[in-house]
Amino acid sequence: MMDLPCIQWQDYVAQKWTVLDPELKEKFTTLLEIDDIFKCSLTLTTQEDLDFVQSISAAYSVQKEAQQAAKCRERGNSSFKIRDFTAAALHYSQGICVNPLSSEQLSLCYANRSAALYHLQHYQDSLKDIDRALKHGYPSHLSHKLEDRRTQCLRHLSVDQKGKDNPDSKNPTDGGKGTSVGPLSFGICPQAVVGFSPEKGRHLVAAERIAAGEVLLHDRPYSCVLIPGMEEVQGKGGRQDAEGGVEHRRCHRCLTETLSPVPCEGCSYTRYCSTSCQRDAWEEHHQWECSLGADLMVMGVMSQLALRVTLKAGLKNIQMAKEPIRNEHTEPESRDSKPPDPCASHYGDTYRSVFHLQHHLNRHSPCVRFLSAITIATLYLKLSKAGPPPASWNLSRPLQANSHPPDEEGGIGAAWNSELWLMGSVVLRHMLQLRCNAQAIITLQDTGAENSPVQSSREIRIATAMFPTLSLLNHSCCPNTSLAFSTGTHLSADFSESVAEMRSKASGVTVAVRAAKDISPGQEILHCYGPHSRRMPTQERQCFLQEQYYFLCQCEACTLQQQSEEEDGSEGRQQCSSVGGNPQSGLLCGKCKGSLNRSSEERGKGFICSQASCGHCVALSEVNQRLQEIKQDLKKAVDLMERERPGDSEKPKYEALRLLRRTQSPSALSLAETHPLQGELEDATARAYATMGDWSNAASHLERSAVAIENQYGKESIELGRQLFKLAQLHFNGGARGPALSVIPRVRKLLCLHCGPQCEELQELQAMEDCLTA
Repeated sequence: MMDLPCIQWQDYVAQKWTVLDPELKEKFTTLLEIDDIFKCSLTLTTQEDLDFVQSISAAYSVQKEAQQAAKCRERGNSSFKIRDFTAAALHYSQGICVNPLSSEQLSLCYANRSAALYHLQHYQDSLKDIDRALKHGYPSHLSHKLEDRRTQCLRHLSVDQKGKDNPDSKNPTDGGKGTSVGPLSFGICPQAVVGFSPEKGRHLVAAERIAAGEVLLHDRPYSCVLIPGMEEVQGKGGRQDAEGGVEHRRCHRCLTETLSPVPCEGCSYTRYCSTSCQRDAWEEHHQWECSLGADLMVMGVMSQLALRVTLKAGLKNIQMAKEPIRNEHTEPESRDSKPPDPCASHYGDTYRSVFHLQHHLNRHSPCVRFLSAITIATLYLKLSKAGPPPASWNLSRPLQANSHPPDEEGGIGAAWNSELWLMGSVVLRHMLQLRCNAQAIITLQDTGAENSPVQSSREIRIATAMFPTLSLLNHSCCPNTSLAFSTGTHLSADFSESVAEMRSKASGVTVAVRAAKDISPGQEILHCYGPHSRRMPTQERQCFLQEQYYFLCQCEACTLQQQSEEEDGSEGRQQCSSVGGNPQSGLLCGKCKGSLNRSSEERGKGFICSQASCGHCVALSEVNQRLQEIKQDLKKAVDLMERERPGDSEKPKYEALRLLRRTQSPSALSLAETHPLQGELEDATARAYATMGDWSNAASHLERSAVAIENQYGKESIELGRQLFKLAQLHFNGGARGPALSVIPRVRKLLCLHCGPQCEELQELQAMEDCLTA
């Protein structure tokens, strides 16, 4: 998990804790203030620790290398030859990012990428790369190629513009439904208020009735960090062979997806969607992160995010956040009363809201506190050696009496003593907060072949963020809200860079929280931290939440499940734990097709047919083996379909279909239509038939998949909405007018409920419906 420091560093710090002098260990354990913990950890951090970080950070090098750039360009050329232009653009982009500014390879990579972008019809981006190639010394005897491409790009842009200017032409994605360039309105809706209690802390409550689908709040992260090494997708025309994960095709500031990133001039890792994002990130945090790139990889995403939040805040905001809160409603005669708890109030999307998030210092184990403190102390020392303090950390007024720096023997230069000491302490505060307040940014990614007629996608976690207002929401395993993230902007290549930069500033990363069901006045507004009642058994959920978030979940789902288990006894508990809390196993007897139930006998280690006339038994080992075989065949089939490239033969499709059919071969057990794995098999089979153009068979299998999806996630779930959206596509592609028109309204309702009326899928649905009813 990249959120935490790398394993080598975790093991190193764990060993350091093990051999620590008992008196020092006792002293560290009894410290109750973050400032004191940071000062103590600073005295325990040695040059040996810095050297160890240096030794393991070599594996995460962010240095620019011309030799590596040449290899990237060669891989790009190979992809270009087979007309896999997306993969080619990604390889050329990686070559651009790892290329030193003085390398002759840089102009060649820009020129090659302009060609790939041209074939992808990204004409505006292609023009920019032509200019960059010439600027960086593209060979003059070849420049006529670039000028010819420039002419072609301008011709295409001119034709496109004429089409837009034609009053008779209609943009199918327009019609007043497009997102506006103007900024969004952030904050909590008027129907909800912030509440506080010692047990729940700050939380959100409905003040009035809130209808399903209404937006409860819009929020943007105070800061976020891309998760390195997270492979985005394996399809999209050879994507598996393209460079790395999300960090190679998304802006490192606003997370916009891009095939033509603007590289950082100092390191090979960081890249942006525009010069605007590049400039803003440099001013906000990257000028201090750039030289520490490899070290930050070692320290993990949470450490980097904690540092970014602190750098963005600056000394002035932190000093303001640390000041006691004045109670405006206190009567003059009660001025000596206890000041209000700052953690009980909400301050909008300001830094103060972030600063006063719960850090749960007393609940973290000593080992976790020690790992966090030594990690941040090491980062503190690394930062102090990298250069002068950030400009936002110049002292504008004396520190408070309780904010004195550590002694000179701490080894930090005088210029850093006060500023950076407080910085380090605040970074540690945010590091501890993030263990319970970090929010994963999730986005939907295509996994099918490029230009596939049917959408195939999965959710992927691309970044970790700290949201000031979203953090108010408490957890429920059966939440009454739905989250929809927006990353960056979605612009056609025809927009000028100035407009793109304006849109980027207006949007960036945002989250919209919608009511997933009607919420009554006084009811708490809740969302899921990960463990959902539809995906995980009760005991497993509660263990996870207790370990990660330090509370025993007593939400509606957990309470009802516990009551059910108490009423049903041990047999009920065994059955409920088999498939995501569902009282049925989802397995069928291979002899009579009756349902298989988990044996209720203490010695029973398997399943028995529910039909008394049959009584067929299947050992647990046999069940596990059969399920493993089915999963392996499913994975092989999906891999074959996701690795499909332009120009590939039909053979992989038929091989995938053969593997999927094999999962249905007779055995001692089979899967019920409601079993989640059966839903995955039907979905993959539908996908195989769709790639062959057999729309009728594809739709038939997808309908069966939707049955399993509805059983697992519920009839009002976004998962069912996405599955039915694919079904609508299949019916439309197959010319099945009646079935398509019958499913479209249901899809529209679910997508509006969870994603809002502006989502792209709804625009596609409308275009399908218009075509079918014309």
